[in-house]
Amino acid sequence: MYNSHTDIWVAGAFAAVVVDFIVYPFDTLKTRIQSPNYEKVFKDARTGAIKRQILFKGLYQGVWSVVFSTIPASGAFFTTYETVKSILHNSSKSNQNRNLSGADGTLNKFHLPFTHSLPTPIMHGIASSTGEMVSCLMLTPAEVLKQNAQMINQSQSHNKNTGDKSAMRQVLSKFRHHPWRLWSGYTALVSRNLPTTAIQFPIFEFVRSRLIDRRRRRKAESARRTGSRRGNDTIEAGQSDQLIERAGLTGLAAAISGTIASTVTTPIDVVKTRVMLSASEGHLSGSQNETREKNKAARDKGPFAVGRDILRNEGARGLFKGGLIRAGWTAIALGLYLSLYEGGRFWLEKRRMERDGIGRDEGGQVV
Repeated sequence: MYNSHTDIWVAGAFAAVVVDFIVYPFDTLKTRIQSPNYEKVFKDARTGAIKRQILFKGLYQGVWSVVFSTIPASGAFFTTYETVKSILHNSSKSNQNRNLSGADGTLNKFHLPFTHSLPTPIMHGIASSTGEMVSCLMLTPAEVLKQNAQMINQSQSHNKNTGDKSAMRQVLSKFRHHPWRLWSGYTALVSRNLPTTAIQFPIFEFVRSRLIDRRRRRKAESARRTGSRRGNDTIEAGQSDQLIERAGLTGLAAAISGTIASTVTTPIDVVKTRVMLSASEGHLSGSQNETREKNKAARDKGPFAVGRDILRNEGARGLFKGGLIRAGWTAIALGLYLSLYEGGRFWLEKRRMERDGIGRDEGGQVV
């Protein structure tokens, strides 16, 4: 890798902002379906039919809180992830080049003061989990604001107390006197994201490496059958191959790993949503005492207690509410996210190498 921390930060932030705008409506729908008030607010009490005009209204409510927090959070995640991953790989006993400090990239100069023999999936799990804990510190307030804004029913919120205030301004007013509640969902967010990330990234790295190896084998076999040609466009062809491998195959591997991880961790996501929605009293405009008491009770409980309540009152199906939507948009979002990230990182790396007069051989190694 020939990227600096700045390259990683910029690539991660760019990818995150683009993906946030694309998949945000799906996240809003997931939040509303997982809400404890879904049956009362978004379904007709008499017929049981979904109130589509309410469920599908304001799908971008709260999006700016996520966009502004994603820029630092995604940069922090990828910087931490790539750094920890490089340190662990450089310090592994199986790394034959651990003594060539900094020879092929700015992140390869970091080592632990000792060597280890951790398996590669464990190293990827440690790196991704460390990055996620750092990222969640920045994401939690935005997640709390976002999910409470997503639940505002704008068609019924224009009363003497709220006037014409936007969904986000209404939510912010509820935290004005209790700003520390913006971090009330940190434990729940980490509890959801750590297992998801720890499952997701080892699978992602494994699938991506297999896809790249398979493509290279097919390409080598094709070259042997037809006879390889070498010309002035060899370097450009190699760069095109690198872009396909790092952006295209990365996106495919991310979609596969994201689908698996999101499906397995949906119950944790449901609990996280309930905890964050309870952070503000009466998160739905016009809420009654019953809703307010329910929110207070949820706030006073931990994630495990909330999970037990869901299981007791709604059964196992309650823990998988919104799972299909989550799996679908995670596959799309993560595939696009990591594809854009790797594509951006490749472009920034290429510029940096051209500036420093450094090239790569046909295998993609720095020369």
